[in-house]
Amino acid sequence: MKTQNEHCRKKTYEKVTLELKLLVVDQIQNGQISTNFASKKYDIPRTTIGYWIKKYSTLVQQNTGMSKINEIKKLKERIEALEFIKDFQQDIIADMEIITGVDLSKKSLPKTLVKEIELKKKNRLKESGSINVLGLVNKPSTKDVKNKKSNK
Repeated sequence: MKTQNEHCRKKTYEKVTLELKLLVVDQIQNGQISTNFASKKYDIPRTTIGYWIKKYSTLVQQNTGMSKINEIKKLKERIEALEFIKDFQQDIIADMEIITGVDLSKKSLPKTLVKEIELKKKNRLKESGSINVLGLVNKPSTKDVKNKKSNK
């Protein structure tokens, strides 16, 4: 028969490493697991996990380097920069295809990019008329138009 003192003894826990504490806090804050699940999975009381969250949540954010909002902002800026680079490269390819008359993109690029480049080529030709070998527009300049009118 158990005595009253044996029944009320606290459960002894092993010391938990800082890495495990930070892992648990990170998983809970990222929504990967709940506090209840973490308590059962790691055999740690929920109150202890709650304490860790209060104590280490800012440390977890420091270890990740930035908050989720800042990370999303940086990624959006990176996407914008990459879109600009892609457009610039497509412009160059489109110009080269117009100048050389060789469809370089069809041989080496995915179909979606080929379609975008074809559209850019059509728009370039509509805007500027034909382009000579040097890439200069074969449109009459305003001086040429004035000279022709004055010659008549």
